[in-house]
Amino acid sequence: MPTTIHETRRRFMAHFAGLGLGSTLLPGVLWGEMQQQGAQRITPEMLKTALAVSGIEFSDEDHAAMVAGVNQSLTRYEELHKLHIPNNVGLPFHFTTIVPGIEVNRTKQPFRISDNPSVKRPANLEDAAFWPVRNLAELIRSRQVTSVDLTQMYLARLKKINAKLNCVVTFLDDLAMQQAKQADSEIAAGKYKGPLHGIPWGAKDIIAARGYKTTWGSDAFKDQMLDEEATVIELLRNAGAVLIAKLTTGEFAHGDQHLLGQTKNPWNLAEGSSGSSCGPGSATGGGGVAFSIGTETSGSILGPSGRCGVTGLRPTFGRISRYGVMVVSWTQDRLGPMCRYAEDCALVMNAVAKQDGRDLTVSDIPFNWNAQLDIKKLRAGYIKEGFDNLTGLAKQNGDKLLAQMQTLGVKLVPMTIPEFPWFVSSYEIEEGVFQNELVLSGRHKNVTRKQLATGFQSARAVSAVDYLVSQRARLMMMMKLAEATAGFDVWLAVAGGGGGGARGGERGAAPAPPQSATQRHSGMANSAGYPALAIHNGWSESGSPTSVTFFGRPFGEAEILALGKAYQDAAQIHVKHPKLDS
Repeated sequence: MPTTIHETRRRFMAHFAGLGLGSTLLPGVLWGEMQQQGAQRITPEMLKTALAVSGIEFSDEDHAAMVAGVNQSLTRYEELHKLHIPNNVGLPFHFTTIVPGIEVNRTKQPFRISDNPSVKRPANLEDAAFWPVRNLAELIRSRQVTSVDLTQMYLARLKKINAKLNCVVTFLDDLAMQQAKQADSEIAAGKYKGPLHGIPWGAKDIIAARGYKTTWGSDAFKDQMLDEEATVIELLRNAGAVLIAKLTTGEFAHGDQHLLGQTKNPWNLAEGSSGSSCGPGSATGGGGVAFSIGTETSGSILGPSGRCGVTGLRPTFGRISRYGVMVVSWTQDRLGPMCRYAEDCALVMNAVAKQDGRDLTVSDIPFNWNAQLDIKKLRAGYIKEGFDNLTGLAKQNGDKLLAQMQTLGVKLVPMTIPEFPWFVSSYEIEEGVFQNELVLSGRHKNVTRKQLATGFQSARAVSAVDYLVSQRARLMMMMKLAEATAGFDVWLAVAGGGGGGARGGERGAAPAPPQSATQRHSGMANSAGYPALAIHNGWSESGSPTSVTFFGRPFGEAEILALGKAYQDAAQIHVKHPKLDS
């Protein structure tokens, strides 16, 4: 039970916010009435006074009926707050991105990767650090290098660049060498598992690896050891990939600031790497891992990928299990591959886009990759306003990309983005739910960035009724977006469209209503769970990468990856890399 008047008041406010009785005004007035009268429970008179102050009127009979329910709920909430709920317990209902009018291909087709590239081991293996996974896989398959060779090279390089980038929380040398030796043994025995076998990778540090710390980027959890293993780690291990490091995450998956400081952009060390998948973006962009796994609620795969020149895929909501991963929003969170080449993302997706019986949002819709897909047959569009409004080198880079699409035989049609009012973001409430025990225990005082802790608390001031009404509005928005994009398989938008969100930036007040078509689209597509791919298309005046985002309809990752691959093969921008050794 609460031991101080301040703790009692805080719990009281939390009770009534949870009851859906409006903003903090009503609970505040009720609290004052209780304190003035020295009462332990609400009376009809107290409720009537508080409702009047809040501008709500009911009859005396209504007040009497409401008080019984309010006091009963207070008792129930006191018991509820004593209950420990494990991190891996979600909600008893599930969000889907499929709305009326959306059709998806449910027929599984052969997984067709590109022909084996002709590769030769460089004299200095570190010269292969920026190679695509597709090329590294051929080095291993042809037995020109061992997984141990590759793992030792990446571990040494990651330690070297980490001094500049601050992108690693925990190096996993022992585990990495164990997995690399096992991969070499399997390959020598003729049990080659495919293009990820023996390939070193890194995981964002909100993804649990049994036996190792998972800090969530916060001093409040700097020694946390979770007795669970994320499904994505298990699936990649089954594919033969070698986990070499836990990579930095913004504190509680917000921004690029964390318990170790700030993670840097490998192209411009004066900049942060942007978004909470800061470590995966920086380590992959800096050639410290062959690929990584990041997470996104609203911008935290796309943002760091764009900033660090990485090819990052935010899959459709429901593609990859979130089991064993810290929650910001059960209805928005997604995991995705962060690579240096579009087909690499397809290779990773093939290993991890599977049902696991743990995260029940994961769909059985197959991921059908075909490297020979005829991109000329894709129905393609673009948000013209965004490209028109670019300036400087970003404008030149955008124009070159559009011209390249025309050269590839892809006709881009301007798109119309529907208007829709902004509504309550699900992550703001759902994050407060996930961090409930942190707040009730008082450990939120140990959170480094106090704005985050305040956000966990203020989520309680949104009524349950308003939250659920906003989710009905969300469905209306999704139906409008589905209608607007019905004639397209893939479409392009400039990066940095906004839309607000937890993992892409700072936690604070709800974002202001987007103004431009690009901003409206970015926020709508994210809230609707649509897939998107960040593609590096040049450099800005500061030397940092610029990027364009390829969007697709739900479960249309193969199409956006195919177009992204075609662009990369033609433009060859992805093969260039930052000079971290100078």
